[in-house]
Amino acid sequence: MADAIAATLSTGTHSLVQAGTGTGKSLGYLTPALTHLAEGGAPIVIATATLALQAQLATKDIPAALDAVEEVTGFRPTAAILKGRTNYACLYRTREGLGEEQEALLGGTELAAATRNADRASAVGAEVVMLREWVETQVKDKQLGDRDDAPSHTPAAWAQVSIPVRECLGVNRCPFGSECLVELSRERARAADLVVTNHALLAIDAMHGGTVLPEHGAVIIDEAHDLVSRVTGAASDELSPQIIERVARRALGWLTDEAGVELLEAAEALEDTLAAAELARITEDGPLVRAFAQVRDAARKATSELTGKQDQGRTVRGDDAEKSQAAAAVKEIFDIAERMAALKGTDVVWVSERERAGRWAHVAPLSVAGLMREKVFGQTPTVLTSATLTVGGEFENVAASVGLSRKQRVADPGVVLDEEDDDAPWAWAGIDVGSPFDYRKQGILYVGAGLPNPRRDGMAPELLAEIAELVWAAGGRTLGLFASQRNATEAAKHVRAQLPNMTILCQGESQLSDLTSRFIADPSVSLFGTLSLWQGIDVPGETCELVIIDKIPFPRPDDPLMQARQQAVTEAGGNGFMSVAAAHAALLLAQGSGRLIRRSTDRGVVAVLDPRLVTARYGGFLRTSLPEYWMTTDREMAVQALRRLQQARD
Repeated sequence: MADAIAATLSTGTHSLVQAGTGTGKSLGYLTPALTHLAEGGAPIVIATATLALQAQLATKDIPAALDAVEEVTGFRPTAAILKGRTNYACLYRTREGLGEEQEALLGGTELAAATRNADRASAVGAEVVMLREWVETQVKDKQLGDRDDAPSHTPAAWAQVSIPVRECLGVNRCPFGSECLVELSRERARAADLVVTNHALLAIDAMHGGTVLPEHGAVIIDEAHDLVSRVTGAASDELSPQIIERVARRALGWLTDEAGVELLEAAEALEDTLAAAELARITEDGPLVRAFAQVRDAARKATSELTGKQDQGRTVRGDDAEKSQAAAAVKEIFDIAERMAALKGTDVVWVSERERAGRWAHVAPLSVAGLMREKVFGQTPTVLTSATLTVGGEFENVAASVGLSRKQRVADPGVVLDEEDDDAPWAWAGIDVGSPFDYRKQGILYVGAGLPNPRRDGMAPELLAEIAELVWAAGGRTLGLFASQRNATEAAKHVRAQLPNMTILCQGESQLSDLTSRFIADPSVSLFGTLSLWQGIDVPGETCELVIIDKIPFPRPDDPLMQARQQAVTEAGGNGFMSVAAAHAALLLAQGSGRLIRRSTDRGVVAVLDPRLVTARYGGFLRTSLPEYWMTTDREMAVQALRRLQQARD
């Protein structure tokens, strides 16, 4: 792996590196990256999907690698972590607040007394006071005010000491611009040789012409199986009548009556139109598009009144600052409504409904391939790495999703195409470095071939019975990965009734971090949950000897974005189901089944209780994406294997 990445840094040929669990892939890319820097190479950006991996790199892997590089070369590269703006405290919000809202939380206005939950407001207010004191300590100590370093707090409290990107006054207009913690984090990143950031900031940098990240000579993208999803999220927007109304009321004090009324009427019109709309994709002009246009026009007028002929270089505070922030919020409403009203072929617009928040409109890019191709791969040598980058045994699906084509593939990253070749900037190689684990000896893949196919109206009695039997055979020690919260809850309820002496934890019953800690601490405990557990939990040892997957994790059939992407592939002459739905399921199955074996001494069973994995035409395609466990469809064999693991411990 290190050799392949060193070749990419040397030749500029991109590489997709699949590195199985246990490879030590963070050191696999840090070693060539830091060596390259020690030899005078340009700065390198590392992008991760999760804050957890960022923290691991910052506190463990990077310091260890820096020590080694310094010992060998005599040179110690510098490293910095760069996060999004809302991860850092805002000194303006901390020191001057945002008027009535913060005062209410701190108990200083009549609004506090009228708050529906005064106790909660008081508790959040106490957290805000604590965070304000902590921020001042951070400034004094020349620290960054990073949320991860803050005392324990709720999201509501953090919202009172941080600020959305759009509402930032700017370093020149903010009275505390010279001390800005976000600017300090960027300054340190610009001075660093190695910058660790996340997929979302990488995407935002690509969308905004390279203005977010410091200049760099290469990019290494870890957790790359999640890249398309994270970039899509960063490039998506949503709008609701409640948001428009809240922003409008915030701006009313500076608007003419006409402009204020028009914005509120636009919010009401959107609410009425959403209520009458189908929960589906919007594909043609009609009432909703006209409602978006009404919001756009009202927000344009309000933005014009709020901004006027502002002196962009003048420091603002108090009422002027609040007006500036209100203007930024209205401008964001305008931008989103304008995008939705345009109904471009490159966007997907749809309507959804939330249990408590009512109906929302959403817009997302149909594809992020063009953005990634032109603004990332077309700019710098790039490495994508993950334990799961192949779909159906091939790299091409993942490569295509980020803008690289089959005809641009070369044998290895040491190959350099002629500069006159049009494909040269996008030449790439796919390398699978394998895994140190012997999956066939360490694990069994059991497929419930005799079970009924999954159904939409809950779980079949046979399926519930089999889950209970497998958990009994494993003596707990089970991670249950379910396609929906409803299925996880139903399975937990059934197993608790059948095995009353066993502890079954279920996602949603407590904070996920608390549930995970209890699961790790007591091997006899089982944990059932949904998507966040498929990728976000690492539990080596006897705590997890059985992974249950209730059904193949295809996208929901009513997911408008996935539907649109499938349709686009089909219209282009491809197989939309295999390229989108089956590929999505394959990557998730690989991630989920990979929860079982985390070190060379681990043993256990992955039970996929969906017969389609062996009976459907696409079953073979999905199985080639999984670790090479020994496979059986014999339930008794799986049960006996789990029982033997129990007996060996006894």
